[in-house]
Amino acid sequence: MLLSLFANLVSAQCAMCRAVLETGADAQTAKSLNDGIVYLMVIPYVLVGIVGYAVYKQLNKK
Repeated sequence: MLLSLFANLVSAQCAMCRAVLETGADAQTAKSLNDGIVYLMVIPYVLVGIVGYAVYKQLNKK
């Protein structure tokens, strides 16, 4: 969740993506790819958090 707040500070390239970008892509392409990777990385954590919160609320009903 904290990574979504600081997504502009995270550089999350896999080895294959980094190799492709180092072969001659410009800085804007690299930034766009990093943003896409961070976006794809954050979504599952948000969904698990929402489901976990819903389960928590169901189990703690009065």
